[in-house]
Amino acid sequence: MTKMILSLPDAEATRKLGVSLGRSLPPGTVILLQGDLGAGKTTLVQGIAEGLGISDSIESPTFTLINEYFAGRVPLYHLDLYRLEPEEAEALHLESYWDGLERDLGIVAIEWAERLQYKPENYLQIYLSYLDNGRQIEVIGNGDLLNWQLEI
Repeated sequence: MTKMILSLPDAEATRKLGVSLGRSLPPGTVILLQGDLGAGKTTLVQGIAEGLGISDSIESPTFTLINEYFAGRVPLYHLDLYRLEPEEAEALHLESYWDGLERDLGIVAIEWAERLQYKPENYLQIYLSYLDNGRQIEVIGNGDLLNWQLEI
């Protein structure tokens, strides 16, 4: 997959796509999520958690910045950079989630990823946008994920 574009009619379809992602993504995957407020980033992460077998309530970590969940097939690290400027995001040294001890252990999902100044070599870029009749999601694989295929 170089690029995949999907139209999703509602939040439930967005969540179901997340479930498919959670079931099929390999450990070590970094997901960079971008989209307007309310476009479905957190809904997609909720589905990913469900697909990983995580039953915890998944809320956007807008104020805590990072939520970690360990009760699934692999850990899920959910980050939200909405409140940060790029320099503030860089000061958190978030690269430890893909270059450090957590590498290959879990899945990292980063909302508002456009605030990252440093990106990993391998990641899925997911853009969520509104359409008149729902949402559109564009998924682009980079690095080792360039040829990854979504199992729906």
